[in-house]
Amino acid sequence: MKDSFASVKTDCLSSKWKDATKREIEIYGRGNEIRSEFERDYTRILHSQAFRRLKHKTQVFFAPHNDHVCTRMEHVMHVASVATTIAQYLGLNEKLTEAIAIGHDIGHAPFGHSGEEILNSILAESDKGGIKKFWHERNSLFFADYIETLQDPDGTSKTLNLTYAVRDGLICHCGEIDQQGIKPRSEAMNLYNIKRPGLVQPFTWEGCVVKVADKIAFLGRDIEDARLYHILDMGSYRQLREIVSETIGLSKDGQPLSHRSGKAVNTTVLINDLIVDLCEQSSPEKGLYFSDQYFRFIGELKKFNYANIYNHWRLREFQKYAEVVLKTIFDTLEKIRPFVIHGRLPSGLKRFPDLYKTFDEWLSKYSNYRPDGRDDRRQVFRWQTPQVFDIHDADSYRKCIIEYISGMTDQFAISCFNEIVSF
Repeated sequence: MKDSFASVKTDCLSSKWKDATKREIEIYGRGNEIRSEFERDYTRILHSQAFRRLKHKTQVFFAPHNDHVCTRMEHVMHVASVATTIAQYLGLNEKLTEAIAIGHDIGHAPFGHSGEEILNSILAESDKGGIKKFWHERNSLFFADYIETLQDPDGTSKTLNLTYAVRDGLICHCGEIDQQGIKPRSEAMNLYNIKRPGLVQPFTWEGCVVKVADKIAFLGRDIEDARLYHILDMGSYRQLREIVSETIGLSKDGQPLSHRSGKAVNTTVLINDLIVDLCEQSSPEKGLYFSDQYFRFIGELKKFNYANIYNHWRLREFQKYAEVVLKTIFDTLEKIRPFVIHGRLPSGLKRFPDLYKTFDEWLSKYSNYRPDGRDDRRQVFRWQTPQVFDIHDADSYRKCIIEYISGMTDQFAISCFNEIVSF
């Protein structure tokens, strides 16, 4: 029902407002600010380099040459479109919703979820507890808090310093777990105490909307892209039509719906129908809810995508290549730690100009690495960033490399790999 969530939106009348708008460090003002706190967060994310790199990061199909295939940036814009439509109709805070949506994947690794699993496997090699060490939701929060910088009015580069509600939405956006009746949690917890993706609900209703919108946005579009690459055969199309017919192709009285029955999935129609169903079924008492028909449809469509797209043999072959690319970069940088400790990268690394230049800057900006024992680079470039990695600690140095790689685009990772293996 329209505006049915207006009484629980995150605004100045909400009991959560003080926590939701809190920043870890007081942010500068210009004296002529016309934006809300969440609008400032939106533009801070929009102008960050991590957001810009999303245009060359995998959504499903790796390093695509087809300009019409969805990349990670297009995906986050789809999520923003879906989420703000839902928020506007339900009466929630659209600006908060939009800020969470465009920032939710800034910590995604190159090569999509395959890259995420590869980086996790590298970090978890010595871990016997089974705890996932690298997951992109937490990495989005980490990048927002410690890595991404913008210049303040004095020209000093400082971290994004986002509000709590947006930071919370980044780490709690996991839409991979199928849930009905999603509601926000009540307490403003330490976000770094969240140890696994998908288990803690967002702090705000707006964060919950982004979590659901993430799922709505990717289901249909992944099928559309698979069609472009001829991944789906005629048997797959028949299976799609059967899924539609058996789940949402029938009315409540069991009669065929003429506009759906017998037809394959169309992205725009699918997104529209899922949004409408969610808006009609949800309430602050029930939570964010789909009808039984559409919830079953989402589950069946996810199974279809995994069976026919995400586990397709062509993608699995590229995953092997992606693993070689990322592990080669990691192994190359791990070997040079003795040189890093002594304040100088090995001269041989200069044969890899992209890797040398960017890793040297990364170390200087985020660790206690001091080239040639000097401590003036941060002052010269006016980097006011926290030291988050200790090169003298082996585990911290490994994490430093992982985070450096996670910021790469598909193309840049391949370029660095080619530098290493070319003679």
